[in-house]
Amino acid sequence: MGLPFTLIFWLTGLNSMELQAQTRISDLVEIEHAQHKELIGYGLVTGLDRTGDRTISRRGAVFTVQSIANMLENFNITVDAEQLRTRNVAAVMVTTRVGPYHAPGSAIDVTVSSMGDASSLQGGVLLQTPLFDPDHDEVYAKAQGPLVVGGLTAEIPGARVSRNQTLTATIPGGGMVESNPAFTLNAEEPLGLVLREPNFTNARRISEEINETFDEDLAQVQHPGLVKVEWPEPFRDPGNMNVFTSIILEQEILVETPARVVINERTGTIVAGGEVMIDEVMVSHGNIHIRTQVTPFVSQPPPFAGGETVVGEIPEVGISEQAAQTIVLEPETDVQQLAASLNALGLSARDIISIFQALDRSGSLRAQLIVM
Repeated sequence: MGLPFTLIFWLTGLNSMELQAQTRISDLVEIEHAQHKELIGYGLVTGLDRTGDRTISRRGAVFTVQSIANMLENFNITVDAEQLRTRNVAAVMVTTRVGPYHAPGSAIDVTVSSMGDASSLQGGVLLQTPLFDPDHDEVYAKAQGPLVVGGLTAEIPGARVSRNQTLTATIPGGGMVESNPAFTLNAEEPLGLVLREPNFTNARRISEEINETFDEDLAQVQHPGLVKVEWPEPFRDPGNMNVFTSIILEQEILVETPARVVINERTGTIVAGGEVMIDEVMVSHGNIHIRTQVTPFVSQPPPFAGGETVVGEIPEVGISEQAAQTIVLEPETDVQQLAASLNALGLSARDIISIFQALDRSGSLRAQLIVM
């Protein structure tokens, strides 16, 4: 049986003014050169209920056994790795992201994922794990704590049931920053505002808002993804540079929201923004049902007639086709009207995905179609 499908129409308004909203500049940009660090580490999760890595099978995780032995050595306990028998431990990779302004002592969230043959991380605890920056081979943080697993697994001999992913988990606030070189603004270079989603209009509006706020031509659009801002003379010392940046980031602009339809074919989810419009088009949809059936039969000769009993099967195939359902969409059809029309046809989400793809190919869909 296939996965259930979900259809979501995101309605943000019915006129162009409502489709745009005042948004703070801080929600749209990052500071140039203030980069995040992606950290990674290797660790062990303990306390599993016989759902950890196998250690006695030829297909078992050899590195888990060696890691357990190495860990015990740190506590002055020497064991023979070949004699270890445990299913309560799993080898994992730990990842996180440290921002440019995370100071030593800051708590960060970490993600834990199994790398052996464990069947579940549910109920496990991550032992202290150093987290490195692969580019510099330097420890920036350490992680430890109980796992939060978003799935559920139940198992008995010969049967197993699971819901959602149980081999990936998180530890909210489970990481602690130990080292992170401070990012400082440079008065000799303009302040760079990097747009998270490059857009000509939004970049221009950011520049205009900054210039209007300070009544000075300080900001210039370098390209759709970058706005450069010169430092005013009163704000060139280190303390006032942070104040100047804060003033800029708290300003609001009218954001241009792109028209998009996002489709996730794996889950059958469709998200369409309220600014999506459809030109005049006819949509016709029909269903074909193919039915196959095999009827068994037994042919047995009369008594004393000799011969053998024969068992066979009679295959049957039938095809039925429903009449096509047709709708005509008027010009300037919005998402709300489109949703009502498609729901009236009683279509599944898979059918609606096909219709959106056909609308895009026909040129009737005035939006960007994104298939995940």
